[in-house]
Amino acid sequence: MRKIRLTVLVGLTALMLGFMWFNSAAKEGGRIDLSTIKLPPGFQISIYQDGVRGARSLALSPSGTLFVSTIQEGLVYAIPNKDRDNKGDKVMVVASGLHWPNGIALKDGSLFVAEVSRVLKFDDIEGRLQDPPGPLVVNDSFPHDQHHGWKYIRFGPDGLLYIPVGAPCNVCEREDPRYASLMRMKVDGSNPEVLAHGVRNTVGFDWHPVTKEIWFTDNGRDWLGDDLPPDELNHAPRAGLHFGFPYRYGNNVADPQYGTRGKGIAFTPPAMPLAPHAAALGMRFYTGKLFPAEYHHQVFIAEHGSWNRSKPIGYRITLVRFASDKPVQYEVFAEGWLRPNGTAWGRPVDLVVAPDGALLVSDDRAGVIYRISYGDR
Repeated sequence: MRKIRLTVLVGLTALMLGFMWFNSAAKEGGRIDLSTIKLPPGFQISIYQDGVRGARSLALSPSGTLFVSTIQEGLVYAIPNKDRDNKGDKVMVVASGLHWPNGIALKDGSLFVAEVSRVLKFDDIEGRLQDPPGPLVVNDSFPHDQHHGWKYIRFGPDGLLYIPVGAPCNVCEREDPRYASLMRMKVDGSNPEVLAHGVRNTVGFDWHPVTKEIWFTDNGRDWLGDDLPPDELNHAPRAGLHFGFPYRYGNNVADPQYGTRGKGIAFTPPAMPLAPHAAALGMRFYTGKLFPAEYHHQVFIAEHGSWNRSKPIGYRITLVRFASDKPVQYEVFAEGWLRPNGTAWGRPVDLVVAPDGALLVSDDRAGVIYRISYGDR
């Protein structure tokens, strides 16, 4: 009993420290200074839309309206772009009073929003931006745990809605198989099933443009030091794979607390280890035509930045290069949000490829959407 109480206390303390840091971090972003951002030659970064407080996940409609989620604000924004140019028209609130509505996705004209324990939808959303509809409940059966409770959602090529359930702790073992998993369900919320196990907390995934197989980021556990464990880019070509948590991390390294458990499980190592504690969130395969050919079908990752590392890392956009549909190299693509003194004025969260091939990036600390382009476009 004493051990259980200690574990709970450590978990609650970590959660409290994380939220205290999150709250203070949101206030200390400071002045936006794009001159500090370093990009490869030929690339430019600009402000696509400012005044987007707490901007998190992104969903782009076929007509060019960008939907943006938040967490603490409890809002979902819409940013129309009638001229399809390099700036949004304005910021509109289309949903409010929600419980950590981090996940958003579009399907057949409806906006789907994931709160902590349920998924909602707003029908005919673009036709009612001036007078948004009320939400309809799609599924309200997910766990209510706050720890890793915010969710990221997207519709896959199979038409199913993919939704993770994070571990309700820093590191723990739970009987409910939904915890530490990536799930999927039908559009109407029925037939929820676990696609992948051992996924501590994924807040970004995408499907390879050719193979149509899912790839996802995952955040490693805390309190093993600055350099352990790595964040991960994972690949699930089929259902039923186990990606290690809480028993293993990295290349099949045993967790010091749970490494003796999980016997008989075949663990799948990360397809590409990422920087430790960098908080790899949104990821996208680049499918546009604006960037040079070497970026075609490569993965861009928004690294939100570390909160428990003695020397901060992340606060940048990284690139995982693929060859023959396999990841072969991990490198920095854009950096400069982290100041030399260890503070950061911005934190990238999610990415989406715009119709013109530019990359749109959300920043929940600066409260803006960036546009990364190439050449004179």
